[in-house]
Amino acid sequence: MKLHKNLVEAVIECLNLIMFEKKYSDKALEKTFKKHPQWGARDRRFIAESVYDIIRYYRYLCFVADTEKNFRLIFAAYLFGKNEPLPDWADYQTINTKLFQLKKNENVSATVRLSYPDELWNLCEAELGKEIWLKEAEALNLQANVFLRCNTLKIKKNELIKKLIESQIEVKEINGFDDALQLVKRQNIFSTKEFKEGLFEVQDAGSQLISLFLNPLPGQKVIDACAGAGGKTLHLAALMQNKGRIISLDTESWKLDELKKRAKRAGANNIETRLIDTSTSSVTAGSVTIKLLENFADCVLLDVPCSGTGVVKRNPDAKWKLNSEVIEKTKQLQYQILKEYSVMLKSGGKLVYSTCSILPSENQLQVQRFLSENKNFELQLEKTILPSDGFDGFYMALLTKK
Repeated sequence: MKLHKNLVEAVIECLNLIMFEKKYSDKALEKTFKKHPQWGARDRRFIAESVYDIIRYYRYLCFVADTEKNFRLIFAAYLFGKNEPLPDWADYQTINTKLFQLKKNENVSATVRLSYPDELWNLCEAELGKEIWLKEAEALNLQANVFLRCNTLKIKKNELIKKLIESQIEVKEINGFDDALQLVKRQNIFSTKEFKEGLFEVQDAGSQLISLFLNPLPGQKVIDACAGAGGKTLHLAALMQNKGRIISLDTESWKLDELKKRAKRAGANNIETRLIDTSTSSVTAGSVTIKLLENFADCVLLDVPCSGTGVVKRNPDAKWKLNSEVIEKTKQLQYQILKEYSVMLKSGGKLVYSTCSILPSENQLQVQRFLSENKNFELQLEKTILPSDGFDGFYMALLTKK
């Protein structure tokens, strides 16, 4: 599309917010769009795609542009890499693209070429091995596909496909996934009547496997202990056919409020939300909420906080916020939750521990440590989905309590 200076300036504004003020990319874009409600879908798409592309390849573009702070030069290097002409604006006329060409032809390390901080690259390579990490690092730089989950509480998948086609939304089915659909072309689906009627949710296909891994039965008592805004809670409700009881817990009230809105739209009426109050206690079994639910549930889902290394496709700015200190603190919290929230499971029950990380230290090693310290639990099955599989990266382990 033809470049408009105000849109390019918006891209630069977002990049400053993300890289220097450490804002999350979605929040930076949201703030920018609110300031300019006159922009249409095409303008917003240009800004969002440009921002995400530049963040993905930020280190390499900084190398080509020979700067880490001048976002006009970095944007010029971005256009140069796409073989697009620079705008004829005064502040771009002095840019020497011959220098870009010289830098582009230099041999650089995979760390620079694929744009990862050294610390994160070395950490991932040490945990996954050089060959596997290189493959995943490349996959994580791809634009994430958009997946839907058919809400079987309201409609069958084949009927949903027909309705979406009628609304000029092209989707395709995915082998091995009963309720998942993939958008063929990216478009705004949140304004469609099908979404407003609660006929589908936007959820990565890999994420949909986690609730299936727990496989709750209609009529059971289920706890989603780190529910957030409820994507997996809603899937659990559908799997349970609205029968039984789901208690969704979180430490953030605004997330549970969003879950309630989503549940109402989805027609999921077997969900109860409870806030874990951390004002007087840590996020542990010391919480009154957790103690009241001891030995209560047939099934417990622990989709714990994690590094998010499996979802960098969707959150490329996470690359520049992660370091070993952050990941170490996250691992301590993960284990604390696994150890102390597991008391809510009754004997004979099932527990799924899951993350959106691809690091074994957050996944298999956490489960192994827990099992070594808790002999009344057994590992039944575990599964890893890597970003190179075409979805987001996830880990899930199914445990049973003796």
